[in-house]
Amino acid sequence: MIEMDRLDRALVRALARDATQSARALGQKLGLSQPATWRRMRKLESAGILKGRHLRLNAEALGFGVTVFLGVKLATKGRVSLEDFERAVGAIPEVQRVEHVLGLYDYRLRVVARDLPDFERVLRRRIMTLPGVGEVEANVLLSEERCPGPIG
Repeated sequence: MIEMDRLDRALVRALARDATQSARALGQKLGLSQPATWRRMRKLESAGILKGRHLRLNAEALGFGVTVFLGVKLATKGRVSLEDFERAVGAIPEVQRVEHVLGLYDYRLRVVARDLPDFERVLRRRIMTLPGVGEVEANVLLSEERCPGPIG
């Protein structure tokens, strides 16, 4: 972990709010030159604090009106079953995120679908047929708020 000063933390907060800002625009906000801002960004990337800039798609605007979080408990445990499950679930286009977690379930999946009947189709035909799947619990997303986290 690197030592972060006040300007580094301000830079991280600004990027967390809007990662599309240029180094020049960020520098103007922070009272730094564009090259100084760029060097700080590179330093934070090299240290692993900044892990790229990601585009967030609006699933609803693309026709995917339902988001469901699935808790998946594997029927059998072991390295082979984990790898088989991860490989198979990664091939399902409706699965946006796969998280291996500790707790009641082994995995947490974020799944998008056009509507509830479409989700049921994805669940029955794709997810429930994956290798090693045992129990599944579904939670439908009602609303989502973005929180700034510990830095912001």
